[in-house]
Amino acid sequence: MNALNVRAFLGLLLLLLAMAALLFIPAWTLDYWQAWVFLAVYFACSLAITLYLMKKDPQLLARRMSGGPMAEKEPAQRIIMVLASLGFIGLIVLPALDRHFAWSSMSAPVALAGDALVLLGWLAIFFVFKENTFTSATIELAPDHKVISTGPYALVRHPMYAGALVMLVGIPIALGSWWGLLVIVAMTPALIWRMFDEENFLARNLPGYVEYQRRVRYRLIPQVW
Repeated sequence: MNALNVRAFLGLLLLLLAMAALLFIPAWTLDYWQAWVFLAVYFACSLAITLYLMKKDPQLLARRMSGGPMAEKEPAQRIIMVLASLGFIGLIVLPALDRHFAWSSMSAPVALAGDALVLLGWLAIFFVFKENTFTSATIELAPDHKVISTGPYALVRHPMYAGALVMLVGIPIALGSWWGLLVIVAMTPALIWRMFDEENFLARNLPGYVEYQRRVRYRLIPQVW
């Protein structure tokens, strides 16, 4: 097993442990079936995509391994990624606190529908990875970077963000928390800021991107926005 694959597996394990701690410590119980199901769905999808990239696109796996606020080159993107990271933590911790204090009342079928949204979001992200090897975790250009306008990119300019948004909405529902959805509202401005900043960067630096913007008008939702 090469060093990249080892790093990928270790990264998944550390993320699993961190997310489990963020869930079960604030909830102050292991008797939280929604959390166990969510972790199983989330990391089964993460592992499946990681194994796919190991076999089919190691370069994209390497690009996805270099992420986070400090990996960004532009100060604005560092701020955006800090806000996004805090938002993701909030999506985990607030539902756990909700479980501890019993703020929400949600039926099991609704919570399982949240897991279905998480799965659907990961599926959308998989198709993005399959179509576009340049989906780095940071805003940058690869030496051989080119505009991708096929597959999901023929429908919206940011299909990965669309898939991620579906997943993010699903997380607090999967964890049995209506209050957790408030974190999505708080995260939305950072997501929109990142999209606009990324588009400005690509329009300035990637030949053909401005023409692509003219052809594909919608950013996240076809026929809407």
